[in-house]
Amino acid sequence: MPVPHDPRIRKALDRALELGETGIAVAAYHRGELVVDAVAGLADAENGTPADHRTLFPVFSVTKGVTALAAHLQAERGLLDLKTPVATYWPEFGVNGKHTITVEQALSHRAGIPQMPAGVTPELMADWDWMTERIAAFTPVFPPGKANAYHVLVWGWVIGEVVRRTDPSRRPFDAFVREEICAPLGVNDFHLGVPDDDLPRVATLYGGNEFSIVDEHGISPRAVFPGSDAHNLRVVQQAVDPGAGAIATASSVARIFALLAEGGELDGVRLLSRDRVASLTRPREGAHDPDQVLPIPVWFGAAGYWLGGEYGASDPLVGDHREIVYSPGAGGSLAWADLRDRIAVAICHNNMDASAVLEPERTFAPIVRAIREIVAESTR
Repeated sequence: MPVPHDPRIRKALDRALELGETGIAVAAYHRGELVVDAVAGLADAENGTPADHRTLFPVFSVTKGVTALAAHLQAERGLLDLKTPVATYWPEFGVNGKHTITVEQALSHRAGIPQMPAGVTPELMADWDWMTERIAAFTPVFPPGKANAYHVLVWGWVIGEVVRRTDPSRRPFDAFVREEICAPLGVNDFHLGVPDDDLPRVATLYGGNEFSIVDEHGISPRAVFPGSDAHNLRVVQQAVDPGAGAIATASSVARIFALLAEGGELDGVRLLSRDRVASLTRPREGAHDPDQVLPIPVWFGAAGYWLGGEYGASDPLVGDHREIVYSPGAGGSLAWADLRDRIAVAICHNNMDASAVLEPERTFAPIVRAIREIVAESTR
C-alpha cells in the first residue's frame, strides 16, 4: 500500500540537502505500519543520477544490528547460548587465550580482538574462509571480557561465523540472513553482497575516508577503511561483510528494525519472543568504562546494539529513554527501534562527510522532527 505523501517529509529532505547531503532516503514504521518512505537528492552527483526508492545505499555498521538479530534468532531457537564461549561453536577459535571469550562478550565489543588480519585487502576481505581462518588464530590485544574496545570491522566475521556454525544447514551468512530474516519479513532489498544485476542501483559514496579512532592494532586498515575509497569498489560492494557491508534501501532496513519495535513480531511473523526483544536493552558489563577504540562516550548493550537514554552518550536523534536500541554506521547512516513507542526508523545517505555538519543543525535533525510530528498525530 503506498505511503501517503507528507509535505513535512519533503521539506525536511530538502533542508537536509541544503545542509550538505547529496542523496538521502528515510523510512519509518509506527505500530507496524510504514508511515514514511521518501528519497531525495542524487545517487551519483557526477552523472546527475537522481536517488529513488530503488536506490541502494551502503549503510556500514547499521549492518551490525541485523547481524546481531541473526545471532539472537539462533539463541531463540536454542541453537546458541550467548553466555557460552565462542569456541564451543567454533573450536578453532579457542586458541591463543581466546577460549574464554563468550558470544555475549563478542556481541558487546568486549572480546579483546578488534584488529583486522594483517595484510588484508578488499579482495581478501571478500574471502570468508581467509578472514575466519586468520581471526581464529588471533591473540587478544585487550584482556578478553575486561575492556570495552569497539570492533569496527572484525566484529562481523566473529558473529557471522558463530551464526554459520550454529546453523544446522551451515549456510553462508548472507544466505542465512536472506532466508531466515529477510524472506519471512518480505524484505527484498537488504544485501550482504549485491548481485551483479543490482550493482547499477548502488549509490556512489562521497568522502568518509577519515575518522578519529585509537588505532594501534590495525583495527581499521587503510585498504579496507569504511569510507568511499574502499566501499565504492565492486569487490567490496559484493563482499559478505556482516559488520559494515550491507547495502540496502531505507525501507528494507526500517522494516527489519520494525520487527524489534513490535516486540519480535511483524505482520503475523514472529522471529523473537517479547522477552528476548526486551532483553536487548540491557547494558553491557562495564558499560560506563571508556571505550579503548572510540574517542566518544559510548553507551552500548550486551546484545550488540547501542542503547538510548544515556545523557551525553546516546544519540539524541533516536529518542531520550532507555527502551531504544540502535545501530549507527560510518558516515552517519542510522537505524533504530523504539520498543516503548513502537517506532522504527532508517536514514541512509551517500555523502559520508555530511555527518560532520553540526551547525545550524545536523542534516538528519529536520527529518527526525518531521517523523515525530507525523507519529504524534497518528497517536492522538
